[in-house]
Amino acid sequence: MKRIALSTLSLALLGVTGVAHAQSSVTLYGLIDESVQYVNNATPAGGSLVQLFGGNLQGSRFGLKGSEDLGGGLKAIFQLENGFDINSGKLQQGSRMFGRQAYVGLAADQWGTFTAGRQYDPLVDMIQPLTGDNYFGSTFATPGDVDNNDNSFRISNSLKYVSPVFAGFQVEGMYALGGVAGSTGSGQTWSGAATYATGPFSIAAGYLHASNSSTTLAQRAGWSSTATSDGTFDSAFPDAAGINSAYASSKSIGIASAAVQYVTGPFTANLSYSNAQYKPDSQSGFLTTQKFNVGRVYLGYQVTPAALLGLGYAYTKGSGDASATYHQVSLGGDYSLSKRTDLYLVGAWQHASGEQRDPTTGQLVSATASIGSYGNQASTDNQVMVSLGIRHKF
Repeated sequence: MKRIALSTLSLALLGVTGVAHAQSSVTLYGLIDESVQYVNNATPAGGSLVQLFGGNLQGSRFGLKGSEDLGGGLKAIFQLENGFDINSGKLQQGSRMFGRQAYVGLAADQWGTFTAGRQYDPLVDMIQPLTGDNYFGSTFATPGDVDNNDNSFRISNSLKYVSPVFAGFQVEGMYALGGVAGSTGSGQTWSGAATYATGPFSIAAGYLHASNSSTTLAQRAGWSSTATSDGTFDSAFPDAAGINSAYASSKSIGIASAAVQYVTGPFTANLSYSNAQYKPDSQSGFLTTQKFNVGRVYLGYQVTPAALLGLGYAYTKGSGDASATYHQVSLGGDYSLSKRTDLYLVGAWQHASGEQRDPTTGQLVSATASIGSYGNQASTDNQVMVSLGIRHKF
């Protein structure tokens, strides 16, 4: 990361007026993640895919974050973070300028941090770090990212509070205003989570609820909610493949999640569970709440200070409107060339069974595979993906 002390010139470049303080600073940072990727059975026609694909371990980004010492232990803070596709140069997260994060707030050691803007939700902040997704990204994510474990969407128009750490315990809460005139709760999102860490042991749990402000089925296909703000999905939520894309007409989505992690010597092990529920009503294209129960395990082995190996397994069970089961096994290896540059090799195999609802016809069809949160819908019940890549942080 490049740290830049604020001066009169840097303030002018940022479009901020006022006097620079010696205790103020801005950090310019980012990362670029690129790979050569192979996916067999990558399309409904059964074709294979070889491509350059960015953002396997982490999405490519650049951003600015800063703080100003206000005295008495109080600081003003901000963060602006862009997401982009390295292979096309296009903006991601619904083509937003700062689609990953954009917020401002106040922070103090004694009472915590309060921020407002577009932000990660408490489940992503506290529970994702205790899953395999934290170490090897989307290849280790839940099929279809039905529980947002891979951070497929952020929360716009949100207010967030993060407490200080008290004896290893920390809580976080968020509320996002729907902004619908005459209907205060329409389109709102709210979430809360807590985590506790002591020595090698960590545990976290939380819940997120997002309501759709649209009143008709056609409008809901874009999910006009604070979870997507302007009705454009950030990336793949609901997934572009068939696992959960038929539930874009949901009136609301609720996600409960929990995870535990234990670190001993070179080994890291974690276990996580989530329950995602897509709620219908009279306007929805389905009649019964669709539930996805997800269980994940991960084992990491730090072979050397520079080399990490990981093994993950995700079990996803759909029930209610459609009954389907997805088994996904993921493998990963990461080697650091320096503190800022690493090489990685990740791969996954998935098998699907049962039935899922087709988003185009609305009919129940045989379940098809779709690894992680990539949105590549297979023609059959099996799919394999391998990515060889490089990641550079600055």
